[in-house]
Amino acid sequence: MTDVTSIDWAAKAKTAQYPHQAFINGKNVDSVSGKTEATINPSNGEVIAHIADCTPEDADIAIKIARDTFESGIWSEMAPADRKQVLLKWAQLIEDNLEELALFECLDAGKPISNTYGIDVPSAVNTIRWTAEATDKVYEEIAPTAHNTIALVTRLPLGVIAAIVPWNFPLSTTAWKLAPALATGNSVILKPDPKTPLTALRIAQLATQAGLPDGVLNVLPGDGINLGKHISLHPDVDGQTFTGSTNVGKLLQQYSGQSNLKRTFLELGGKSANIVFADADLEAAAEMAAVAGFYNSGQTCTAGTRLLVQESIYDTFLEKVIEHSKAWKEGNTLDGNNLMGAIINQGQLDNIQRYVEIGKKEGAKLVLGGNTTQSETGGFFHDATIFANVDNSMQIAQEEIFGPVMSVIKFKDEADAIRIANDSPYGLAGAVWSQNINTALKVAKGVRTGTMGVNNYFGGDITVPFGGFKESGNGRDKSLHAMDDYTELKTTWIELK
Repeated sequence: MTDVTSIDWAAKAKTAQYPHQAFINGKNVDSVSGKTEATINPSNGEVIAHIADCTPEDADIAIKIARDTFESGIWSEMAPADRKQVLLKWAQLIEDNLEELALFECLDAGKPISNTYGIDVPSAVNTIRWTAEATDKVYEEIAPTAHNTIALVTRLPLGVIAAIVPWNFPLSTTAWKLAPALATGNSVILKPDPKTPLTALRIAQLATQAGLPDGVLNVLPGDGINLGKHISLHPDVDGQTFTGSTNVGKLLQQYSGQSNLKRTFLELGGKSANIVFADADLEAAAEMAAVAGFYNSGQTCTAGTRLLVQESIYDTFLEKVIEHSKAWKEGNTLDGNNLMGAIINQGQLDNIQRYVEIGKKEGAKLVLGGNTTQSETGGFFHDATIFANVDNSMQIAQEEIFGPVMSVIKFKDEADAIRIANDSPYGLAGAVWSQNINTALKVAKGVRTGTMGVNNYFGGDITVPFGGFKESGNGRDKSLHAMDDYTELKTTWIELK
């Protein structure tokens, strides 16, 4: 892999060919209405491309094609070993187009190029490649029944899957959805967020190039409210998977009940607790606290935005976190040395500022940042922000801000830390820092989250499941467990004569 800083990304951006049409039945097509919507570069406010703005009419066409394709058996009944080869070729093509996809993701989402080039695209490749290899290694079952009976338990694809993905990690999250859905033989309607459609459209083209049959993967960029609702209510969609806000997730659950009770899997918001005990490696914990709070400009559902610090080290540790946080400077997303990029749009930037003002009014102490920056660029930037003396009942401690705003909260002991961590409607991620294994494991077990780190944050890879408790959702992305979301179990009972 070429060093990210040695590539002239600005020059590549000027000459790049951006996908702009929907992708239906293996072809790039305009929306039925002919309407388009601009996708904006958050780092400078400039239009990248005008993208097809799909409507329910486009969805009806794509869903029928996906259904017909599924029923034909051209993919759903293909031998798993053959599906595997297509997916492996797809992963290789994505890897071969690393620079192009990293650039698209950087410009579309306002992410630092170092992240998209070094993390996001390689992560998507790894997800698809690993899942592809698992395609022909998930076995059926024979249940232990009486000697004169045989009970076969087989795994069947759901049918047509709607995958609705977010703007903060467009490519990697899309890979989490598409890889297991396709590996298990489903057809997919992919609806990227209208703010970040570029990589979804491009990898669909590459999937066709890899040999994925036409109609198996269809990509519909467009308005999230009208288009997403129509897809979710459609009776020919058998399952839906979504990553995004809790409020939208609740709507999708409702739409499932109002339609055909389609399987619904949700990875939603978070307000994760990063818990630091006095006996921890304080330097390592402080450095990672800054990463947990400000990676991707805090626009991360697993962000450690509630930093819980044992009261005996509170002041000392807070100073360490402030110093490490000063390294997280927002700036030019095409600069390979830059750690923090832009906020996705003006609306999100305004919302972050609204919460900063709420924190001040609630009596929290602003000890770092709190400002929008670099308005002269035309982009949407916010500095790393830390509030001290936060009570867990405050809005800034209870509500997901989805920006670079950290709340630092005192706790007394293990029981107090667990109580505060669990005093949240969310349960997605978190971490505990302690050199006492008993303390670490007790707290890790006691906090109700889908993922919990011990002396680390953002731990885990494709081999382990990812998802949340409570209002952070249900179902699991990644690992072999993701296969469960996209399949039905069927029992065939045989009596021997």
